[in-house]
Amino acid sequence: MEYQPPPFFNRGPAPLVRLTFFVSLAILLMVLDARFRYAENVRQVVALAAYPMQRVAMAPVDLFHGVVNYFSTTTALREENNALRTRQLRAAQGLLQLQALQQENNQLRRVLEAQERLPRKSVFAEILYAARDPFSRKVIIDKGSQNGIQPGQPVIDDVGVIGQVTRVYLLMSEVTLLSDKGQAIPLQVLRNGLRAIAYGAEGGMLDLRFMPANADINNGDVLVTSGIDGTYPPGLPVATVARIERDAAYAFANITLVPTAGTDRYRQVLVLSSEAKTPPAEPEQPVRKQPRTKRPRKAG
Repeated sequence: MEYQPPPFFNRGPAPLVRLTFFVSLAILLMVLDARFRYAENVRQVVALAAYPMQRVAMAPVDLFHGVVNYFSTTTALREENNALRTRQLRAAQGLLQLQALQQENNQLRRVLEAQERLPRKSVFAEILYAARDPFSRKVIIDKGSQNGIQPGQPVIDDVGVIGQVTRVYLLMSEVTLLSDKGQAIPLQVLRNGLRAIAYGAEGGMLDLRFMPANADINNGDVLVTSGIDGTYPPGLPVATVARIERDAAYAFANITLVPTAGTDRYRQVLVLSSEAKTPPAEPEQPVRKQPRTKRPRKAG
């Protein structure tokens, strides 16, 4: 007696038969699709239906790549920004140095032009540093006795008088500025020739002392060297009147001057000598020979 399973457990054709059927069907469909393209529309519909599922499945991967790209791009931009800022700072530093050199060259040109105009011999010098004494206003220049510098020589720049050489070393010299409290210089008002003496004061200013309250001097008047001391040549600009205080209770006016020149702007100065410049020798002109005149012969 043979055993047969119930009808609801019937498994259909054998697995090998089904495999052969489906393989043959797949080969047939591929051949037909390759030759007649009949499944193109079906493929488009399937691809369209599967696209949302693909995007949902790829969302974590896209998010990960997006975060990585964001941080890598931010880091690259930050490094590039730092490099550009460093390059800009270097370019700005070079530009500032170029402007400083241009200003220094212009000042040097003006000093050399002033040296050509002066009637006295002069020595070009540069300020090295300010003196260490906090109670005086002095500077050190890079020329000394080896260059012919002597105590008492006046020092000027391209616009006016700066001070006077007070101490000389072999390779450098000490210059006392006009604004030093122990310094005095004889002046005269350029407008009317009124003579006066200016003394150093605090804050880099000058005081015009012992001037009568009714003296003919006004704000803005320019004062130049008078030359009566024999040290400073006459006519060099020194200061400008900044403030005048007149009080009837006092016999003298309180007059404050602003120096025309100053060591707080540039470093190039001229040290004037007491020797006058020798004018350039004129070229010798060739002596023309006078043509000989024939004397008339005497009649024999």
